[in-house]
Order: sequence, then C-alpha cells, then structure tokens
Amino acid sequence: MRIAIIATGSRGDVEPYIALGKGLADAGHAIRLVTHHNFAALVRAHGLEFWPIEGNVQDIAQGMAALLERGSFLAILAEMGKEAQAGALALAQGGLAACRGVDAILTGIGGLFVGIALAEKLGLPLLQAYYIPFTPTAAYPSFLVPKPPVPLGGGFNRLSYHLARQMMWQMFRPADGRARRATLDLPPAPFLGPFAAPCLRGMPVLYGYSPAVIPPPADWDANVHVTGYWFSDLAGDWTPPPALAEFLQAGPPPVYIGFGSMSSRNPEETARLILQAVARTGQRAIILTGWGGLAMADAPGSVFLLDGAPFSWLFPRVAAVVHHGGAGTTAAGLRASVPSVVIPFFGDQPYWGQRVADLGAGPAPIPRRKLTAERLAQAITAAVDDPAMRQTAADLGARIRAEDGIARAVAIVQQLEKPNTSLDA
Repeated sequence: MRIAIIATGSRGDVEPYIALGKGLADAGHAIRLVTHHNFAALVRAHGLEFWPIEGNVQDIAQGMAALLERGSFLAILAEMGKEAQAGALALAQGGLAACRGVDAILTGIGGLFVGIALAEKLGLPLLQAYYIPFTPTAAYPSFLVPKPPVPLGGGFNRLSYHLARQMMWQMFRPADGRARRATLDLPPAPFLGPFAAPCLRGMPVLYGYSPAVIPPPADWDANVHVTGYWFSDLAGDWTPPPALAEFLQAGPPPVYIGFGSMSSRNPEETARLILQAVARTGQRAIILTGWGGLAMADAPGSVFLLDGAPFSWLFPRVAAVVHHGGAGTTAAGLRASVPSVVIPFFGDQPYWGQRVADLGAGPAPIPRRKLTAERLAQAITAAVDDPAMRQTAADLGARIRAEDGIARAVAIVQQLEKPNTSLDA
C-alpha cells in the first residue's frame, strides 16, 4: 500500500508518525512523510521519503513564546488559526502534490482538516492516527475542555469532545475554506466540520499510547484501537559526547530538565529559576537548552548543559525527568521507569501532567505560569525521594516496554486492501 503520512507540529508531535511510518515501511508499504523542513534529516534517518511542507515550526513556536507561557489555549488556538490561514494555500498545494498516486492518507489532529480535504479531492480513504483521546466517550472528558470542579457524568464527558472539536474547527475553518476554494476546487466543508466525511467511514482509528496509561473506554467501537506507543528509536546508533558521558559517570544519576519546543520570552529568568530550584534540592542536573533558548552562562559544575540527545538513551540514566508534558516526552519518561515532573504550558500538556500524577508516576503538575523555584524544588525532591512513586514509575515503565504499539498498528493497517507498494505514480 502507498501511504502519505501528514504530520505537523513540534518534534514531539511528528516523531510518533515517523516511527509508525518506519514500521509500515518495514512491513512492505511505501511511505511518504509530509512534514516541516525542520525534520528532513530525522525522516531520512529512518529511511522514509521526505516531502516538505511550508512553514518553520521552530520560528512559529518562538513567535508565540508569550502566549505559550500564559497557557491560554483559546488565544494560542486563535494564533494557530491565523498561521493556518497564512499557509493554507501552500499547505494544500504541497499536500496535493504529495498525495497524488497514493492509496491512503494517514494523519492526526494537526493534519486532520487538510487531510480530509485532500482525501475528498483525490477520492482516497483517510486513516486517523492520534496520540491523545479524540473520539467521544462517556468515560472521561476531552483534554481540550477545562476540567469541571466536580465530575459531571458521562453525558458531559461525551459532549466535551464535540465542544473541543468545534473549538478547533471554527478556528481553522477559514483556512480550510480558503484552501478548498482556491487550490482544491472543492465546496466548503459543513459548518460544523467534516467529522463525518465519507473518507473516514469504515476506516480504523489508531491511538498511539499505552492502554496502561489510558485504558480504552468500553463505549468505543471495534474500529477504534489503542495500540501502545509508537516510539522512534535511533539511540542504538548514537554515541554520547565525551563530556556528557563523563558527567554521567562522575556522580549519582542527575535530574533531566527540558521544555522541548516551548519557547520562553525571558530565557535568562527561566534559567535562574531552574538553577535556584536545582541548588535547593542538592541534585545534579542535565538541562536541555533546546528551542527555549535557555541562557545559563553561570551554570555550576553540578549542571550539564545539553543541546540534545535521544530520550530513549538519556532518560533511563537519570533520576527523574522535568518537562513540559508533551505527549512524546511524557511517553519517553514513562517508558524509562523514572518519575516525571510536568510543567505544562498549554494544549494536551495539562492532561498528560495530571495523568502522570493520577497514575502515581510523578507529583502534581505545576502550570508554567505558576512555576517558582520553591515549587519546582519540592516537586523534584518528591520525584527523587518518594519510594512509592519510584516503584510505580518502574512498574509502569516495564508494562510499556513489554508492548509493541507499532506492530499492533501495522497489523491493523495490513487488514486494508493493498493495491501495490510503489510511489511511482
């Protein structure tokens, strides 16, 4: 089967789709990964065909630093809607070229609307593949809707998913309409969204997270599958820089601290806060500079500054991980069997932070806007010193490592008709 995978967002958003694409390619399918220029090397390192789409996701994230720190989801969504309008035509044009000649399109939340439009234009089926619950259920509310102070029951839970979908759709509807009209020569999608589009009917819906982390609800139908995580591992070929290896060997396991693609409008202030917290705990630390631009010219010898490293290699070697709660980083921390301290900024990050705490694999999350050196120090101390928390994290990690989410997802896709395996069309 020839499959185009549309993956947008940060590295944590894109990497699960690269991993799934590699699994499908290893099973004999021809995979074209449609994503940002930022990830060309990563896609090709996994042996997949890279197809670029417009937009530099790092520039976009850095331009939204103030919004990300405030954590206002609606404001962030509105800004993303503006960005979508600006790039709608280029995304549709590039996507149309990328998807010609394929047998199916696979995408998640970030590429859902353009994916549906392209599938409609080309007469293709669309496979939905998510790493956060998106299918309505009475079991728990949507991660995009503010959590009520008291549980409101299954009816509200199910309704929350429809509300979340409408928040997303109405923000992106102008961009979708523009692309449909100007590039794809299609009529506008229904006012309430294309969620019942013919290209989705009868197609499997894949969820790339562990059933040990979020159990599948009883009211999802048989076409919805929680497969286990889709991990992308290149760590077997990765050699740490000598300075990093020496730091790890020079003392007890350090704490990892990094906020991924979440930019900071004042990196110096954030750096001071982190260093103060680490000093209070007495722990050694590895701090990821990353997209956040953290400036730490005065870091002490007990702190190692890191540009980047595969989480699958690094996280098993640390005492705890402090991160923003992105789906990919959360998954990597849980798999490594170490407690997580989650500092959520927006979107699904509060959900993952609370889920880690509810599972007992980390302390309560600290929203970024409420982060102080004292709160961070207390959370790190709990993660490092609480034996029950550490045992829970160890047990959960063992369950996750025993799963093979990619193999399960590939087996489900294999059940679909496979016309051929060439992208030469």
